[in-house]
Amino acid sequence: MKLTKQFDRYQSEITQFINELKAKNPGLEESQRAGRALLWDKAPIDLDQQGRNKDSSIKQQAYVYQNKLQD
Repeated sequence: MKLTKQFDRYQSEITQFINELKAKNPGLEESQRAGRALLWDKAPIDLDQQGRNKDSSIKQQAYVYQNKLQD
């Protein structure tokens, strides 16, 4: 759907703000990618190691601060 020429050049205030922010700080996107890599991008999972970790874990009791009664 083609809008009139009046709407072709329209930019919202948010879009203008983001464009100005990127113009003032050219390294912004790169620092965002580095932050994402630090927090979210993880190394591939080794399924063999994951299985060994699961097999070697000890089940924790439901309420850890209550001692089991010994009869």
